[in-house]
Amino acid sequence: MPEQTKGPADTAIQTRYVVMPQHANQFGTAFGGVLMSWIDMTAGMAAQRHCGSNVVTASIDSMSFEKPVHIGQQVVLLACVNYVGRTSMEVGVKVVCEDPGTTTSYVATKAYLTFVAVDPQRRPLPVPRLEPKTADEMRRWKNAALRVAARKELRNKVRCGG
Repeated sequence: MPEQTKGPADTAIQTRYVVMPQHANQFGTAFGGVLMSWIDMTAGMAAQRHCGSNVVTASIDSMSFEKPVHIGQQVVLLACVNYVGRTSMEVGVKVVCEDPGTTTSYVATKAYLTFVAVDPQRRPLPVPRLEPKTADEMRRWKNAALRVAARKELRNKVRCGG
């Protein structure tokens, strides 16, 4: 049986939440941890969509809170798989904030997470190849490959004490 190949668009997930008072701090802005939870859940769905199995979060590789999100605003989380290895996948998530009373929107947060596909005993499973098709998908693949290489290099330096 030939190996299944998917494109990043096949993995795309979009979710939406309303920021309520219980999601916010004393300044009326969303807790970073709440956004992180929503990001992790959405990214996990994209990873599952790609591999067709359960996944576990291996790491949150970077997260940047670029602009605040306020009570009453809606957040749209856009996630898709950018890159795959043998058993792991990098998922990019963009959090777009919308004000329901206007047509204004802005990018509030960006994040990159790594997931590992696992079997029912939680052992790593091989994942399907990812085939970027558009120029944007190829750019995201190349940037993800750089991040993967940088993480491996840093991990090796830390292990070796150098």
